Order: sequence, then structure tokens, then C-alpha cells
Amino acid sequence: MGRYKKALTALIVIIVVFAAAVVGMSYWINRTMIDRGVEYTVTSQTSEKIRIDAEEKARIKELDPECAIVLGAGLNDPETPSMMLKDRLDLAVYMYRHKLVPKLLLTGDNGQVHHNEIHVMLNYCLDAGVPSEDIFCDHAGFSTYESMYRADYIFRVERAVVITQYYHLFRALWLADGFGIEALGAASDQQQPYPHQKYRNDRENLARVKDYFMLTVKPKPKYLGDTFPITGDSGEETHGE
Repeated sequence: MGRYKKALTALIVIIVVFAAAVVGMSYWINRTMIDRGVEYTVTSQTSEKIRIDAEEKARIKELDPECAIVLGAGLNDPETPSMMLKDRLDLAVYMYRHKLVPKLLLTGDNGQVHHNEIHVMLNYCLDAGVPSEDIFCDHAGFSTYESMYRADYIFRVERAVVITQYYHLFRALWLADGFGIEALGAASDQQQPYPHQKYRNDRENLARVKDYFMLTVKPKPKYLGDTFPITGDSGEETHGE
């Protein structure tokens, strides 16, 4: 009986230590990156619903970003972005139209026949009037870690605005920093409830622990390949359409 009690005690200790590590690491990443989140206000739910205030625009212009990195966020169907992804794309298009970023780097999951985030993201931006030569596509952004690794290695990004929802923003910025990308973050939460957000928050805490170790070891992504510098004019070569 004593042996089982010791095993139970050891298990409890492991769980407590792991939980403390998750909470501590999440807090540390948040505090490290807290000053890099670009906030914006929503003016309405109509056509021009996004407005970035003058102070934040000045921060972006001071950075002089080479692009906005738009992280994938799932699809409703093979031709329609999820609510979260649509909000990210809307903010990216807004930034491009207002000359806050000169190019867009779309990075997402294109690993399945019926789940091609890049196809949907690219068409959405083209339909919104972004010129095709100013859109670069990363078809192998299967995770935030891989997206930032490839942004550095494949696209040679040095300065960027990272677009994602607020809950995910700090890990994305932390990873960008780990790959030498000087970045600001743009939170794309457009004041609408996202389904299953509590699950995403819990998953994000675990993902921060995972990426802490990933960034320490820096394993190569599943795919690398030729380079397409974001400062060049090879955007259309990356489309794959």
C-alpha cells in the first residue's frame, strides 16, 4: 500500500510542477512581449470597421515593416475562411490599403487535399484588391513555430507586423523574436465572440510550453526549400495556384 501511496504522491508532484510551469511560462512570455501588441479600435461592423489610431500607426511606420505576416486559422469550407481567419485577413487588407505594410506573407496549412488555407487566403486578398505581386504565400505553415522559422529562412523577413488574435499574439511575437524577426503585433479580434474560445485559451497555454522547448532546440520544419526574399518581386512564384 505504501508503494502506491508514494506513486500517487509522485504523480501529484509532477502534475503540480507541470501546472506551475505552464502558468509561469505563459506569464513570462506575456510580460516579455506585452509592449509589442498593436491595439486598434473597431468603429462599426460595416465596410470600414477597423481603425488603427495615430500613435499605433506611428509605431508601425517607425518599424518600417517589410510585410504583414498573416497566420492561418482554419476554414469553414474549402472556399471560405473561418471567422477568425477572415478577421485576420480583413486587418491585413486594411493595413495594406493604408500603406502600413507593403506586402503580405500568408502562411497556413496546405497539407490536405480538402484543406488548403493558402488557396482561400490568397483568393480573399486578391478579391479585396491586393495586387498579386505583393502577396507571398507559405504553403507549409503547419504551426506558428514553422511559420516563423520559414518566414526567416525562406522569406528572409527581418521586420514585420504579425496578425493574429490577441490570445495567440504573444507566443507568435515571442517566436518571431526567437528567429531574429523584429516584429509588432496586430490583434485582429473584431469584437465578436469566437466559438470554443476557452478551449483555445487552454490549448495556447500548453502550446507556449511546447514552443519554449522547440525554440530552444530549433528543429527544422517538415519542409524548407528555395528562398523567396520578401523584399523581392517573386511573390507570384509562391502562389501555387
